[in-house]
Amino acid sequence: MASSSDLTPSADNTPEESGAITAASGPSGTPEGAERRGQVRARRAAVMAVPATLVAAGLAVLTAQGALGVQLTISGMPFTVTADDLYGQGFEQFGALDNMADGSPNAGDTGGQELVVRSAIKKAWLTKLCQSVDLGGINLVITAGDDGKNKVTAQDLTTDSTDLTGNASFNNIEIGNDASTLDKANVKGPIGVFGQQSDTVHITHLKQTNYATTAAVFKLPNLHLRFDGQGCPRG
Repeated sequence: MASSSDLTPSADNTPEESGAITAASGPSGTPEGAERRGQVRARRAAVMAVPATLVAAGLAVLTAQGALGVQLTISGMPFTVTADDLYGQGFEQFGALDNMADGSPNAGDTGGQELVVRSAIKKAWLTKLCQSVDLGGINLVITAGDDGKNKVTAQDLTTDSTDLTGNASFNNIEIGNDASTLDKANVKGPIGVFGQQSDTVHITHLKQTNYATTAAVFKLPNLHLRFDGQGCPRG
């Protein structure tokens, strides 16, 4: 497995360059199973709309200038992200609260809110990135990058996660900061919230359950978007 030094970016490899549904009838007489299938189809269509547009445009480099700091209204549908390796320069992490749109069918008993851990990285390099979302019986899967020179790169990357696993190492880590005073990735959290930060972060066998991701620049070499019966590996 590559060490931190193996993943340190070189001058020519930087972001700048480089269960079953029943058929019982509901109150209106419409089979509940049909209603649920209709809801699933509607959710699939909503999630598929943006990726289909991106592919139609022949997108190879995703950019979202000014995305950092934007308060997203999340869909409430979690997605899985995995990577063999993540190396980052300028790392911050603190608690946050994400909100869904009013009336979201995914609100459940949370009132449309999700408590998340927000991770921010100023510059990131990822090996063999995979992202998948379960659309109900089928997964939308995106893969990019490899274990050679074609790494996925990101600037001003943030992820909102409810679960994160991997083997991590940090350089010059500070634990217990007030989130409003963090300065390694130029992201400020809420005052009075526990935070931590470090000069660098290196995580191997990364697995995340995320509700949101933003980046100022996101470059995905060898991008492949597809539908699959299996999502990204979870273990």
